[in-house]
Amino acid sequence: MSQQWTFLTNHSHVLLCIATNPDILTRDIAALVGITERSAQRIISELEEAGYLSHSKVGRRNHYEVDPGLPLRHPLEQHLAVRTLLDAVAPNMHRPND
Repeated sequence: MSQQWTFLTNHSHVLLCIATNPDILTRDIAALVGITERSAQRIISELEEAGYLSHSKVGRRNHYEVDPGLPLRHPLEQHLAVRTLLDAVAPNMHRPND
């Protein structure tokens, strides 16, 4: 049986990659999620524009921070915060800004 769909979106996969490793490279996100680097960059930009992510430069690299208190976006889940998703999918992840 081939895997043609998943329960989580590429946006949530990118967010989870960054939450798990705030210093991750875009090319590594793309490889993990199974998308192009350009798509990963677009998703990161969209997440930043919406306030779910912010970044700062550390040398030549980006260091990301996730805002775990923001609500999920779909009407069926908007009563839940991002931290709920992170806790469900990566429960042992350390999040210093939580």
